[in-house]
Amino acid sequence: MITGKQSIQFAQAPYILETASIAGKKEAEGPLGKQFDIVETDPMLGKNTWEEAESELQRLAATEVLRKSNLKASDIRYVLAGDLLEQMTATSFGLMNLSIPLFGLYGACSTMGESIGLGSIIVAGGFAEHVIALASSHYAGAEKQFRYPLDYGNQRPLAASWTVTGCGAVILSTKRSHVRVKGITTGKIVDFGLKDSMNMGACMAPAACDTIYQNFMDFNCLPDEYDKIITGDLGYIGHDILIDLLKEKGFDISSQHMDCGIEIYNKETQDTHNGGSGCGCAAVTLCSYIIKQLEKGAWKKILFIPTGALLSKTSFNEGRTVPGIAHAVILEHC
Repeated sequence: MITGKQSIQFAQAPYILETASIAGKKEAEGPLGKQFDIVETDPMLGKNTWEEAESELQRLAATEVLRKSNLKASDIRYVLAGDLLEQMTATSFGLMNLSIPLFGLYGACSTMGESIGLGSIIVAGGFAEHVIALASSHYAGAEKQFRYPLDYGNQRPLAASWTVTGCGAVILSTKRSHVRVKGITTGKIVDFGLKDSMNMGACMAPAACDTIYQNFMDFNCLPDEYDKIITGDLGYIGHDILIDLLKEKGFDISSQHMDCGIEIYNKETQDTHNGGSGCGCAAVTLCSYIIKQLEKGAWKKILFIPTGALLSKTSFNEGRTVPGIAHAVILEHC
């Protein structure tokens, strides 16, 4: 059922049948380290390039979620996946050998929300029994593409975030489980005119505010109807901006809000500055810690909002702004 301007409430809500989370060594050293299914201590994952390593993250996550669900690749109707690399090369090469029909997606760091949202539409619409939604990122690959190669050794400003090396995958299904996707709110592109690619939290916070506010409007709800309102990659700076922006609109989410970029690293001991980012940040946090809280009923209902900064090397070098986008998913314990 279409709800309001940007949302869908599913009459036949799809379930999250199973999840898988693959993370790197630095992520495993953080507060969520024991929650991940697989930890890869070799940043190259046995490959020759950072890009090949990220493809391997996707392959491992897809293989692991199939193993945990006792399903085969032939049981999956579609994969919806994306990454941060040019033309989504991590996705293309990582999932190629599964031979599953693929929707390649790009929503920057919001891609996990986009993939779950679109996958839920497919399942709820009766077009598939099982689909996989996943997203990945790799610290070294992202630095090479969006900032500076690691060999350059540049100093990172305090506003910079640390791209998560990891991949999260979920199987959306008609088969009942303890977590269901009750609805989605698809985000709009929001541009506040910011140009600092080293301050992703500030660039993405306005988009998160816009989507959360629209979710409240479309579902006629208040913040306290959610146990948690979880953004993807805002970090400490973006968190503060988001709280202030929503207060200006009449909503205080300070008691419900948490951010995957804050949760995944220890700011004091890991030198990650503003926190975590990258497609893998929200994806691995969801597929490890968040889903477990929902499965055991510690949280009954959450709003999950991965956030993305829509820039490229070309747009940055041409002096363009950094617009943001955020896609919200309502997850319920059942």
